[in-house]
Amino acid sequence: MRKHVLLVEPEYYTKYPPLGLLKLSSHRKSLGDTTELVRGTRMNVSQEPDLIYITSLWTWAWKPVWEAIRFYLKYFPSSELWLGGLYASLMPEHAALSGIRPDHIFRGIFVDAEDLLPDYSLVPEWNRKVGGSIIFSSRGCIRSCPFCAVPRIEGKMNSIKNSIRHLIWPGHRRVIFFDNNLLASPGWESVLDEVEELGLRVDFNQGLDARLITKKVARKVSQLKVDEVIRLSYDYREMERYVKRAIDFLKSEGIEGRNILVYALYNFTDDPQDLFERMKDVLQWGAVCYPMRYQPTNALYKNRYIAPKWDAVRLDAVQRARRVIGFGGAFPPYEGMLKVKVEKCKTFDEAFHEFMTPQEDIK
Repeated sequence: MRKHVLLVEPEYYTKYPPLGLLKLSSHRKSLGDTTELVRGTRMNVSQEPDLIYITSLWTWAWKPVWEAIRFYLKYFPSSELWLGGLYASLMPEHAALSGIRPDHIFRGIFVDAEDLLPDYSLVPEWNRKVGGSIIFSSRGCIRSCPFCAVPRIEGKMNSIKNSIRHLIWPGHRRVIFFDNNLLASPGWESVLDEVEELGLRVDFNQGLDARLITKKVARKVSQLKVDEVIRLSYDYREMERYVKRAIDFLKSEGIEGRNILVYALYNFTDDPQDLFERMKDVLQWGAVCYPMRYQPTNALYKNRYIAPKWDAVRLDAVQRARRVIGFGGAFPPYEGMLKVKVEKCKTFDEAFHEFMTPQEDIK
């Protein structure tokens, strides 16, 4: 029996369309159903839905999710309502407190829709402004980083593809990879060959694993029309030689340091001096450093967690520095930055002194 399916994206901030809902739309349409997409709590739906799918993002964005659940339960009490996404997968018990049926909270990846072309007809504005197809050429990761949610949601490497042609929407000239570790996939080279063959611009949105960047990888990346910076991560000191080697390989293939952005995780097991040393490394290697504050995978509020080796004063100092002397929250390897913050300073407190506010002044 044909059903009408309402797809709901809660009213939280995101710059990307709800990929999971777009895939669900393709899946439901393949079954003969009709679908429509709304954002937030809207009553301007075309007809009463038989099914309602609500997605979710990070755990600290739970309030808009609860608002959507309660709104649609109230106005469509006879509709079957399901919740999925990151928050649903990471904190199903908390999500159940919203009033949704616990057995209607979906965790993980909906495999029946995984290999379907997302229904971008539901997001015409995205097609006009960006024209990019968001793609997972693989799921999971070979790492088991304790700060990461991927092992819990996607597990080890799976859903590996050697071709992504069927996942590119007609008219899109850009591909945005959401793979958690694209280079760990056995199909990475054939996928990038295909991107080059199709003449697509590419955004490695979730970054590339520095430990897997070889001369061959760097050469292949340099041959592509890269739309954004190349993103790496420098999560702890033991990664030093791998990150430096990756930057050297990329630069040797003609990729400028200002187009290599390195995330430096902090507020986890590190201390302020550890972060400062990694920041100095990245800037001296000629790349851009982006301090990335750790958030627990069950955080209900963003930027409230303070790790044992950190304190509110120094955490706030990093944020202030990013706003005042950073560019888009990152620190580029400009000469002035190197002279003032790298060459002249030996400690975190020296480098961030001007941004440190007394504890009682931090709200």
